[in-house]
Amino acid sequence: MSDIEGPTLRRRRLGAELKRCREAAGLTQQDVSRHFEWHAAKVTRIETARVAVTPRDVRDLLTLYNVRDQSYREALVELARLSRERTWWTDYRDILRPGNFVGLEAAASSMRTWEPVVVPGLLQTEAYMRALIKTGRPTDPEHHIDRRVALRLTRQSRLAGDRPLELSALMDESVVRRMIGGEGVMKEQLEHLIEVAKLPNVMLQIMPFTGGEHLFLGGSAALLEFRETTHLDVVYLEGVAGDYYEEQPSEVARYRKEFERMSAKALDHRDTIKMIESLLVA
Repeated sequence: MSDIEGPTLRRRRLGAELKRCREAAGLTQQDVSRHFEWHAAKVTRIETARVAVTPRDVRDLLTLYNVRDQSYREALVELARLSRERTWWTDYRDILRPGNFVGLEAAASSMRTWEPVVVPGLLQTEAYMRALIKTGRPTDPEHHIDRRVALRLTRQSRLAGDRPLELSALMDESVVRRMIGGEGVMKEQLEHLIEVAKLPNVMLQIMPFTGGEHLFLGGSAALLEFRETTHLDVVYLEGVAGDYYEEQPSEVARYRKEFERMSAKALDHRDTIKMIESLLVA
């Protein structure tokens, strides 16, 4: 059990183990719900890490599943206990989107992201993000805007430290050409992209207008990868109608292949920087 993976990944690992135990016992989710007189969706939410499960529930589930290995039982109970720990983003729960993307991002070892409209959040300057947030939430009081900015700035710490996130950021050409916040804000943002691109764990690529069609034309996407638990890799798709998480390994593999195809069609890291530099002198 890694001590750096965080409660979100622990919850997902626990859900996957409990699902495996249930299936080995030959029980359906409905069987388990009826046995404990739970809400029909509770087992699904536990196995998909949508809710935190209590150590007591884990013990009861393992007993029902006839899991007798004491060390394994104790490990899963401890995993349940650790998955309920408070995290830095707990204070921002009221403004987080459903699904806890921030928790997944905090635990991931690498992330491939596609942005068709705006600069990826991890690479935004404060002025740029304020312009975006105020546009999307024009009636919010200033202190609410400040909290959303603080959350995004804190997320950016993943690009530094002892275990920095390996980030591969693909952006549509329109992202660096779209004026957000005025000329001064956009100039600072482009300069910031050039600077952050110097980090050894960050790769930037621009998909030129000539790149043609691809799977992600409908919106932004992110593939979050976990070094020690690759079976828990997940694709996050953000859209106006709502967010969606794809966790089936076969589907994750399909999206990974599409990211690789898009990367091959996009400008490489060096040419991407050259394009951004050309916009600064235009």
